[in-house]
Amino acid sequence: MEFKKESKEFNEYKNFDELKEFLKKKKNVVILGIGNQLRGDDFAGSLVARKLGQELKKNYVTVFDGGIVPENFTGMIKREDPSHIILIDAADMGKPPGYIKIIEKDKISQYNISTHAMPLSFLIKYLEHSIEVDTILIGIQPKEMKLIDTVSQEVDASVTLLVDVLKRII
Repeated sequence: MEFKKESKEFNEYKNFDELKEFLKKKKNVVILGIGNQLRGDDFAGSLVARKLGQELKKNYVTVFDGGIVPENFTGMIKREDPSHIILIDAADMGKPPGYIKIIEKDKISQYNISTHAMPLSFLIKYLEHSIEVDTILIGIQPKEMKLIDTVSQEVDASVTLLVDVLKRII
């Protein structure tokens, strides 16, 4: 699934069908934002988690800001016993800044995803083998990932959009 801000389909939320379908049989959802606050747009996933944590108050949703060490949250995630996990991270997909896309698990290695140590494919495999859970990865195309502590306008707008979409769908 790809989100395009300017498209008619985006405005009608048709491109969210895959995310809606993924969450169709949700019982308990964990959202794990991933990112580095000191690397500009790499902070996108963590920023989504922080905003959702403040705005999304549902008893079947738990939001974690995994920062640069999302693997440190596996114990807490397992204790939540989720039916679904949504991981959100900056991912260089060769698209315009702020572009949002669900990245298929078997294609994660094709993208340059974030700056953390453990590959997300390992984290996903570990979680799926440890608990019975469905996982999905949402990538946000960064503009700048140098050592700066601000997020670009494009990525910030996409973070706001994704927070709104997740609040609506969940």
